[in-house]
Amino acid sequence: MSDIIAVVGAGQMGNGIAHVCAAAGLSVTLIDVSAEALARGKGTIEKNLDRQVKKGTLDAAAKDATLSRIATSTDLGAVAKATFAIEAATENPALKFKIFGDMDRLAPEGAILATNTSSISITEIAAKTKRPGHVIGMHFMNPVPVMQLVEIIRGLATSHETLERTVALAKTVGKTPVEANDFPGFIANRILMPMINEAVYCVMEGVGTPEAVDTVMKLGMNHPMGPLALADLIGLDTCLAILDVLHDGLGDPKYRACPLLRKYVAAGWLGRKSGRGFYEYK
Repeated sequence: MSDIIAVVGAGQMGNGIAHVCAAAGLSVTLIDVSAEALARGKGTIEKNLDRQVKKGTLDAAAKDATLSRIATSTDLGAVAKATFAIEAATENPALKFKIFGDMDRLAPEGAILATNTSSISITEIAAKTKRPGHVIGMHFMNPVPVMQLVEIIRGLATSHETLERTVALAKTVGKTPVEANDFPGFIANRILMPMINEAVYCVMEGVGTPEAVDTVMKLGMNHPMGPLALADLIGLDTCLAILDVLHDGLGDPKYRACPLLRKYVAAGWLGRKSGRGFYEYK
């Protein structure tokens, strides 16, 4: 029997998760408190599908079928119909704790509650529910329709059955699942964020311009995108939040966020989503 998916949060990650689930033939409800965010999210999915049609990797009928499998709702109560709920809200512990408390109350007894958190403790999130065995981390990479990896993170109480069902779902939606232990930042951001942070220090200390830093990493280290352009794509506020989780959780000064990163976030220079970060976006 196929899972019925609820995705909570219609932003960059949430609409991408809804996209890949629907493209894999699953019924999806995309949930957000904002009707405008839902409209933007559905519009982004349609644009991404149109791009696939233009490239010839998808036909128009498959695009229409994918869109038909995505319902939207401004009511979190829509998780009552789901067998698998994936939270993809902002990287804010208090917000995620509240959503999980509410999802636990509203979702069916056997439903799995997954979080797309990129750094926050799965064990701590699970403790806000009465079903910690059914709570797991399912960290997709950005942009979701393109990137192959999903980090799967068990909390202290996550059951083996929950792990197996989550791994199976990742494979169903065409991703490669990799298990990580529940430590701050897991694997991906434990490695990525210090690199991005060091790139920001290079700019702050005048070692090189953003263009120079990114070109060195692309041409010298064979990275497809430079760390500062990647930070702009992720969102500088999200990068800062993850670094703070790493610093607080591990207590090691090597994870201290660069002051220039804090200054950019304070200025509202958050990257692509705000039109300005280390680069300007029209």
